[in-house]
Amino acid sequence: MIWLQITANTGPAECCLAVHKALKRLLQEASQAQVEVSLIEEIPGPVAGTLRSVFLKLESAAAGESGAGLLARRWSGSLLWVCPSPYRPLHKRKNWFLSGAIYSAAAPLPDSEIRYTATRASGPGGQHVNKTDSAVRATHVASGLSVKVQSERSQHANKRLAGQWLAARLAALGQQAQDEDKAQRRLQHHQSERGNAARVFTGMDFQEQAGR
Repeated sequence: MIWLQITANTGPAECCLAVHKALKRLLQEASQAQVEVSLIEEIPGPVAGTLRSVFLKLESAAAGESGAGLLARRWSGSLLWVCPSPYRPLHKRKNWFLSGAIYSAAAPLPDSEIRYTATRASGPGGQHVNKTDSAVRATHVASGLSVKVQSERSQHANKRLAGQWLAARLAALGQQAQDEDKAQRRLQHHQSERGNAARVFTGMDFQEQAGR
């Protein structure tokens, strides 16, 4: 099982339309690759028929080399849609960016760290949206981060998926924080080599240079 998010980030309506188109294309590719795709969450865009973000669960039909993994990698990273704006005909911009991110499975969180709340399913989906209170929102008590899952028919299945997704989200945020910290340290290292030093020390005895 692989989690995949495709998002327009803070892009305009054109980027959100690109997410909608990307989802449609991904579903076609998944069918050809015998990969089952479950729509875990979708956030609508500012215009009807657009999506700000989708969060998907990919599972391969066959064992062995993961078709889900291959498909997810094809849709990860920066993605570009080149097209004149369908909403602003006179707009000069033709490049619309979206991005895909893979979330790896993470160790489950203790139930004591999660608050589960049953809620009614909402949003698009037609007959596939369960009208009962089987959707589940999982909230990480310490951080306040929450996710909502309504893709499964039973509350128990949605609860299990919500816990898994929440753990994956937290792990990804932790990794992102580590990566940002490393990038900041590299920047500080670069600045310490090339920037103007606030204090200057000289010699083996590490004496401070006068006049600083």
